[in-house]
Amino acid sequence: MRIGELAERAGTTTRTLRYYESRGLLPARRAVNGYRTYDEDDLRLLQQIRTLQDFGFDLEETRPFVECLRAGHPAGDSCPASLAVYRAKLGELDTLIEQLQSVRSQVGVQLARAEREAQALQAQADVPGGPDPRCELTYGGEDE
Repeated sequence: MRIGELAERAGTTTRTLRYYESRGLLPARRAVNGYRTYDEDDLRLLQQIRTLQDFGFDLEETRPFVECLRAGHPAGDSCPASLAVYRAKLGELDTLIEQLQSVRSQVGVQLARAEREAQALQAQADVPGGPDPRCELTYGGEDE
């Protein structure tokens, strides 16, 4: 098949395919007329790359999976180098999850503090002669 058909079947663009070719991820076979030619194995390579990228893998991280498929393995993740990339990605994801959990905890603390302060201000505003309950962010300050 030619590059346009492969791009359409893989759900990508010919420009992307040329880029993958320049990076050595997609073979550069040419017919006698100079057109690029591809087969079903190339489609499998592209599907592997796209799936991994959908999972958040960068293009270089897909290389061991592509090489595994090119070596004739039934799946791109059946080689030791691919498994190592999976392990590294899981480590990155675990770190990101920990960071997000920490941020979530901090936001929760800030929310609880802000709610307590808002309730206290409301309670004071309900008392005759209490402070004006205007929000400090919208109030211009003491000089106004």
